[in-house]
Amino acid sequence: MQKWAGPFGFKGCSICHFAPTPESDRAPSVVGFPSRFLRASLLTLAAVLTGSLMADDWPQYRGPNHNGISTEIIRTNWDQEAPILIWKIPMDPALSSFSISGGRAFSQVRRSSDGGDHEFCVALDTATGDELWATDVGIASYPNGGVGSDDGPRSTPTVDGTNVFVVSSYLQMFCLNAATGTTVWSVDLPATYGGSVIAWQNAASPLLVGDHIFINCNAPGHRLLALNKQDGTPAWKTQDDAMTQASPVYATLAGVPQVIFFAQSGLVSVSPDTGAALWRYPFHYSVSTAASPVVSSNMVYCSAAYGVGAGAVRIGQGTGSALTATEVWRTPGASMNHWATPVQQGGYVYGVYGQDSTSLRCVSLDAGVEQWRQSGVGLGGVLMVSGVILVSTDSGDLVLVAPDPTAYTEIARITALDGSLSGQPVRCWNVPAISNGRIYVRSTLEAACFDVTPKAVSKLKLSIGSAGSGGNLNLSISAQDGSPLDPTRAAQIDLLTTPDLALGAAGWTKLPSPLTLTNGQLQLQQPPGPASPRLFFKTQEQ
Repeated sequence: MQKWAGPFGFKGCSICHFAPTPESDRAPSVVGFPSRFLRASLLTLAAVLTGSLMADDWPQYRGPNHNGISTEIIRTNWDQEAPILIWKIPMDPALSSFSISGGRAFSQVRRSSDGGDHEFCVALDTATGDELWATDVGIASYPNGGVGSDDGPRSTPTVDGTNVFVVSSYLQMFCLNAATGTTVWSVDLPATYGGSVIAWQNAASPLLVGDHIFINCNAPGHRLLALNKQDGTPAWKTQDDAMTQASPVYATLAGVPQVIFFAQSGLVSVSPDTGAALWRYPFHYSVSTAASPVVSSNMVYCSAAYGVGAGAVRIGQGTGSALTATEVWRTPGASMNHWATPVQQGGYVYGVYGQDSTSLRCVSLDAGVEQWRQSGVGLGGVLMVSGVILVSTDSGDLVLVAPDPTAYTEIARITALDGSLSGQPVRCWNVPAISNGRIYVRSTLEAACFDVTPKAVSKLKLSIGSAGSGGNLNLSISAQDGSPLDPTRAAQIDLLTTPDLALGAAGWTKLPSPLTLTNGQLQLQQPPGPASPRLFFKTQEQ
């Protein structure tokens, strides 16, 4: 037995080779192969799953890449293996989501303190849901009507190693120790820079990229602000674009890294290093704007409620350091996202649309054309994970939906929050978090954690042997732990062949001969023929 260690462009495979051998060059049988016709040696490159079970923290609002897309692989066969409830707890009022890091789940709540209502940043133990600490971050007052008795902070904390960054409804910026909740530094943004909040206060979450935290402090003449994460001092302050409730996003477009704010003037893209404007897209403002921009390749999508509508621009190279923003389409008054930011996949955006009458919709990015709509989600939120859309409905359901532009296709559904702990109707008006195989979801008054870790799957083993007196080639693919391959997994396994390993990844081709699933193993029987070339085989699992 030999070991092959060369790269083949796949994360894991098993490789065998065989070659016809003349009568005069007989060799002892290897793994049961008759030496009269074939001499075989098994070269094994450890068979592993080609689907990587990645696990990540969820350190910011809408995930580590600010786009609502998780890189993890979770279990999606909920009809056969339902998500496992790890914990469920009552929460003080808020519309904030979770950020997850270092075994802690961070959010914001409203609770009574010193004779009045204050906003608090709280840390929960991800294993139990127990509160580890709570830190007061400022007054809680919502004079513009709010959402009712369960009103509270809208922003979500951002985590960076040992520190947590929090922005309150009244633009009080805090850096807290993640383990203890003690204040590392704080900045009163209105008092320091001369800014003020708008109606319904701040709902934007702090965006952390590198050493800078980005926020709109709404100070005339220098509303866009980058703070140094170490001490809260300004890295730069620039532009005069009034704030909205939308969180900024970071992306690279036309080869240029940039931070994109959705301000009252429209989209404003700036250099993360200097704050210099890179491009603008004027967009009408009315009452409030809360959904973040959505980036797909070289396009940026945006939408706002209250009759504003949606639009998309294509970003290209301009002259000097400037970039161009060319409107691709605009739909005034239609296809409005209220505060739930859509996700993009395959040239389409999937999100919650509408204001009073809402629905989940699929809209083409290239033309803004609605493909389908499905009612029943309310003012929920959407993420993308494991190639499917994860929808949280405002009534507390978690729904898996196929990202299919031709039709709404529901994969699975569970009730995650039901109001049983609060005794009040569920209002889940934010987006969940996904971290280390778990989904964290909260309503205004409850929170829950579900385990959706995929079932461990054995590595593959590729074996070579003979069948019958004719010396036919017999290849079998099985699980290393001896468990039988089921038809679903077997359908994702291919057998590839090459005459020369030196050809590299391009030299491998899928064997056209069908594989037969027999007694939990995939089998291939094929006579080599008198002129069969020397061949190598390997498995590939999708």
